[in-house]
Amino acid sequence: MHFTLRLKLLLTHLAVIVLAMGLSGILLTSFLERYFLQATEESLIAQAQIIVQTLIPGAVAIGPQGEVDEQQLQTVQSRAPSANLLNQRQFSNIAVQTDLEQLPAELPLGELDLSYLTYSSVQLGTQLETHIRLLNTQGEVLVDSADADLTDTGSTDVNIRTDEELDLSTIPGVAEALQGQYACHTTSEARKSSLIVALPVLLTGQRVGVIVLSQPLRDVTAVLRDLRLRLLLSTAIALVFSTGVGLWLSSVITRPLKRLTAAADQIAAGTTAGSPFDVQVPVRSQDELGYLSRAFNDMTARLRAARQMQTDFVANVSHELRTPLTSIKGMVETLRDGAVDDLEVRDRFLETAETETDRLIRLVNDLLVLSRADSDALNLRRKPVDVGQLARTVAGRFLPQADTCKLTLRVDSAPDTPLAWADADRVSQVLVNLLDNALKYSRAGGTVLVRVEAGADKDIQVTVRDEGIGIPAADLSRIGQRFYRPDKSRARERGRGGTGLGLAIARALVEGHGGILWIESKEGVGTTVGFTLLAA
Repeated sequence: MHFTLRLKLLLTHLAVIVLAMGLSGILLTSFLERYFLQATEESLIAQAQIIVQTLIPGAVAIGPQGEVDEQQLQTVQSRAPSANLLNQRQFSNIAVQTDLEQLPAELPLGELDLSYLTYSSVQLGTQLETHIRLLNTQGEVLVDSADADLTDTGSTDVNIRTDEELDLSTIPGVAEALQGQYACHTTSEARKSSLIVALPVLLTGQRVGVIVLSQPLRDVTAVLRDLRLRLLLSTAIALVFSTGVGLWLSSVITRPLKRLTAAADQIAAGTTAGSPFDVQVPVRSQDELGYLSRAFNDMTARLRAARQMQTDFVANVSHELRTPLTSIKGMVETLRDGAVDDLEVRDRFLETAETETDRLIRLVNDLLVLSRADSDALNLRRKPVDVGQLARTVAGRFLPQADTCKLTLRVDSAPDTPLAWADADRVSQVLVNLLDNALKYSRAGGTVLVRVEAGADKDIQVTVRDEGIGIPAADLSRIGQRFYRPDKSRARERGRGGTGLGLAIARALVEGHGGILWIESKEGVGTTVGFTLLAA
């Protein structure tokens, strides 16, 4: 099944909403359920304590972890039982009242004699439906609220049951309480849940029985069920609104992507008017999508510039090839028409043809170097090179030209200059191009200085400085572009015109060595061209 990006975003958005709502609901209901069960347990423990204290003066029920409220124990033990005592106690919403008409003078520590309870009545006033059982140490039920009669006031009269064995397996926790341990269990029978607590009963440190209380959890279950229904309803409503928000959000995200896709298709198909790289997409945001749109526009602008550069390159190559070829063709036709018989004319034409042929060879070689540089196929043969000595050797080849132009050519090499890790032939080619340009555009009587020294980053820095005509500021940024010559007319007039590939080749060779090439110039003052090489 094919899922669009918009559908994926929408489904992801809805999945996050459902997951968040579901986890929140589970955590909330779990917390409330634990809170309600804990509150119910504490209420049953409080009921057990007050019932035990009311029915058996001086006795206490052992709560969780075997802890006994010392202050409560002292209060209970400070009340000595007496005859004809009306005892009434209240804790929160629990009220217990006993009318003890006759109490024994002493309560034995062995088997508890509860015969005095036959002369008493106990009333429980509570809003909770608590089932109370009081057992002796043999598990016999002494008191069971299930046999009580309900009065009109909502109170419960708890009667006495004796000589009846309780099936301990039917009530969880009783066996544990008979062993002196507090127990709390939740039971579920016929879709009815109840919470049961069983507490050992101590009298002056001796275990004399067990009190068991159970309470239905209908209210807790109802509250939790209602809460779950509300959470489901809230989730459904949230999904409805989230679907609308997700559709809008996914549309906002995918609309710019669709525009980019359409623009890319137009470029690939070339269906736009004019150049296929004239396609631009609107930038309507400052986020990542806006950045992507700007990057696309920049890419098309660079592609347009690259295509224009390619077109200019082909045009320039064609022009540079056509000029010498036209010249050679004209001279050949002239010689064929009879000029070959004139030895002076023939020799001059052959010399010119040879010069133009050499020019074509240099142009082809330069183009081959640029092509290899563009494809990272220069195949540099690197080894440690003394760049200072190499510069002196190359400069020596230009001394006759410097003397002809009445220029001073000097090479300065710092003694602490390290060896370079470079291809000596390619570095010589760079120096030849730079020196050739420096001599071409220098004024008579000037100086051309080649300086080799250690750079700031432990590399080798080479600079070629002349005192020539300089480069206009408007042309400085374009120096190094292929076939670009800032002063074509004057150079042609002085016989110093070139193809405009020298600096482009020098830059390509230097960058192939991992270095950089830069140009500084001021019109009428001179030009400095420098480059760096990695140390060996």
